[in-house]
Amino acid sequence: MPAAQAERDAMGYVFDPAAVLTGEYLDWFVWGLATTIALTIAAWLLGMAAGILLTLIRMIPFRPCEWLVAAYVEYHRNVPLLVQIFVWYFGIPQLLPRAMRVWINGHGSEFLLAAVALGLACAAYVSEDLRSGIRSIPKTQYEAARSIGFGYLGAMGWVILPQALRIVVPPLINQTLLLFKNTSLAMAIGLGELTYRTREVDSYTFKTFEAFAVATVLYLAISFGIMALGSYADRRLKLEIR
Repeated sequence: MPAAQAERDAMGYVFDPAAVLTGEYLDWFVWGLATTIALTIAAWLLGMAAGILLTLIRMIPFRPCEWLVAAYVEYHRNVPLLVQIFVWYFGIPQLLPRAMRVWINGHGSEFLLAAVALGLACAAYVSEDLRSGIRSIPKTQYEAARSIGFGYLGAMGWVILPQALRIVVPPLINQTLLLFKNTSLAMAIGLGELTYRTREVDSYTFKTFEAFAVATVLYLAISFGIMALGSYADRRLKLEIR
């Protein structure tokens, strides 16, 4: 039994969060939180861009396009996210040219591939939310946009999508919150995000409850921040609609 653990057992358990918030342990928490936030932002940007693109493709009146996007959505809905991360980390690089694999491995493959996996999974849900928002907009607005000279992309980009985005702010905030929490799965491929760093602190200090209590507080603080920003954005957009 390690000396630190034996001493703790002899003295009885004492809750001491300061033990995991000093020195290098504090640095690990800071770096883990920074990595989690960076991963969330990168995956969110990819998810929003890909989700909008999928929505536009699915709205094209051409059946194969709709089937392709539907298959994409069903894959990401029904395959566990952890499996998707493993596919991207262990499988996809093997299909790439050697030069590209070397470049990815030399530029943070864990972060890059985790961001891609999380972003593309998020895109599937974003596209469904956007499609629901577009369906709630009267078709007369699309027809009016076409009548004044807009093409399909112009009508979608300048008339339909801006309104749909306002309508789907609440579900998009939920997707953002879910994405933030799902970043913890990236620890499975060795990415040093918050959960990974928390386990490191636990392993070195044997302060399991303290370490995960700190992580819980950090996750809650960021989650409440996301919800607050989402509520603020929702109110502002509703005011603009009026």
